[in-house]
Amino acid sequence: MVKSVPSVSVSYARTGASTKSNELGMRVMQERTFEKRGEQYLLIKSPPASGKSRALMFIALDKLNNQGIRQAIIVVPERAIGGSFADEPLTKFGFYWDWKVKPQWNLCNAPGIDEPRIAASKVKAVREFLESGDPVLVCTHATFRFAVDELGVESFDDRLIAVDEFHHVSANPGNKLGAYLGQFIARDKVHLVAMTGSYFRGDAVPVLAAEDEAKFETVTYTYYEQLNGYDYLKALDIGYFFYAGSYVEDILNVLDAQEKTIIHIPNVNSRESTKDKIKEVEHIIEELGEWKGTDSATGFHLIAAQDGRILKIADLVDDDPARRDRVVSALKNPAEKDNRDHVDIIIALGMAKEGFDWIWCEHALTIGYRSSLTEIIQIIGRATRDAPDKERARFTNLIAEPDASEEAVVEAVNDTLKAIAASLLMEQVLAPRFNFTPKYIDSGPVEGFDYGEGGYDPEKNNVGFNEETGHFQIEIKGLVTPESKEATRICQEDLNEVITAFVQDKTTIEHGLFNEEMPPEELTQARMGKIVKDKYPDLSETDQEAVRQHAIAALNLTQQAKAALNPRNDIEAHANTALIDGIRKYAMDVRNLDIDLIDHINPFGEAYAILSKAMTEDSLKQVAAVIAGKRVNLTHEEARELAMRAIRFKKERGRLPSITSPDPWEKRMAEGVAFLAKKQAEESNA
Repeated sequence: MVKSVPSVSVSYARTGASTKSNELGMRVMQERTFEKRGEQYLLIKSPPASGKSRALMFIALDKLNNQGIRQAIIVVPERAIGGSFADEPLTKFGFYWDWKVKPQWNLCNAPGIDEPRIAASKVKAVREFLESGDPVLVCTHATFRFAVDELGVESFDDRLIAVDEFHHVSANPGNKLGAYLGQFIARDKVHLVAMTGSYFRGDAVPVLAAEDEAKFETVTYTYYEQLNGYDYLKALDIGYFFYAGSYVEDILNVLDAQEKTIIHIPNVNSRESTKDKIKEVEHIIEELGEWKGTDSATGFHLIAAQDGRILKIADLVDDDPARRDRVVSALKNPAEKDNRDHVDIIIALGMAKEGFDWIWCEHALTIGYRSSLTEIIQIIGRATRDAPDKERARFTNLIAEPDASEEAVVEAVNDTLKAIAASLLMEQVLAPRFNFTPKYIDSGPVEGFDYGEGGYDPEKNNVGFNEETGHFQIEIKGLVTPESKEATRICQEDLNEVITAFVQDKTTIEHGLFNEEMPPEELTQARMGKIVKDKYPDLSETDQEAVRQHAIAALNLTQQAKAALNPRNDIEAHANTALIDGIRKYAMDVRNLDIDLIDHINPFGEAYAILSKAMTEDSLKQVAAVIAGKRVNLTHEEARELAMRAIRFKKERGRLPSITSPDPWEKRMAEGVAFLAKKQAEESNA
């Protein structure tokens, strides 16, 4: 039997706000973006299905007609997404101009793959477009790279370059698109609009260099705002499940054939794969029922299920190009877009992720660990479309349980840790936004926030919530306020980027989950502090501490919200936690919410409580043993961070930490000071 990790369930009010349009035909996100239409550099962070493509149309048309921009070039990661920028009669809905792309300038529709030999004709088309008087060109990232290679950045002066799915860009010197964007910004002769549903890369390399990112005005539209404003979808569940042996034997424990589902099978090089993707698909189909042939028009498999229904299954794993293209064409058929019964289950490997639009999808089932948070967010985005009678959607990650008999047990453990990190990050992405404020004697209510029954109470820490925007306003004693504009922006916009770096740090998550002797403050203060310093070295010490406190408060409040609604003695019965209610409940139950209390919480404690219920005892011991075997002594860098915390401790207490203190954190800081003193003495005597 597959053991389940209880899902996080985020419930939504279904206000309809995110789907309603204003007098110009703009939804909330598009209206918010259009207000920043005059910015030269604009970064739009908004979830899948929130209307980024149309938002760009509004901005591009205004730049072309009102801001002196000569042409707009729309750059998308793959040809299939080019359809998102097809002609739109925007004046019909109240806007000033229609969106039109001449057929010869939508290079995503031109034949030929994106590689240098074939690309020459497309680069020629880009050159011809630049010489024409036509307003809009659509091409792939690859075509654009080849064009800049040949034509140079100066050829694009006075034009708008809009990059869709901007997370494909990287500040890594090897990322040519990122390098060219850096050159465009340095030359300062173009307007740039960057759009992404996930501003995470899943690695240590940022999307943009810090000095370049600082030039962008950011528009953020959260997952919570998007889903809260739907008409139909009421709840989104995130679930993680462990299995032993082959996943194809256990898949029906998490797959409900009554739900419209996209199944992403594992990459053939992963440990979850059986190394035969075709047989895996065949086995899944056999588990679902009796094969009755394929539909001649669509290429979908027809399966007689036990309940008498005929399931229509689209196989996107098939290596036969003709069969697969027929299935892809059937899935993209615009005439079937609103037909819920067109297809029941889609089985894919590398397809049906970014930009794939099937509004009826209720369940995104992914087998195997995914290294990229971006990829996970994109997969979840397939299930978060709003559709009639679709009240609930879910994402399930089916993960192989580490097996002590495996030769690659260390790799298995690493995958498990990364999957846990991904779950923590997704919970953070889905949570409402936090506005943390220091608690002072003369603090008062903030307009627009509901403080619950009894209203704002000046005698205690207050928690306000704005259901429309999905923002919490939470008072915390001892909270450091950011001083600079940049630190304020980070605390408002980029806490999830800080949390990403924290939970993806392998040493941090290993100690947080399995080192019972480590005081929580070594994670929340020392390790989070180091990550903030490394990420934002130009911030002042006060601003670095403000960012650290805001980030750890956001992470720990979300985790404590789960704990508040997930009693550990009854974890299976409370598999769904309403995250918003949990945050409010925890913050209200704590009489004095202060930063010291928050720093004293292990951010991984709730994840471990869930993991211990989800894994077999033997597997859990195996994971712990592998991690224990890797523990190393204090490093010079770690000691220096502890010493810095010891100096702060001395300022507050008037004395240095004591190595004999019964408080484990004070003792650990003292060990850091002693370590540095010993090293210094050794160097002096050398």
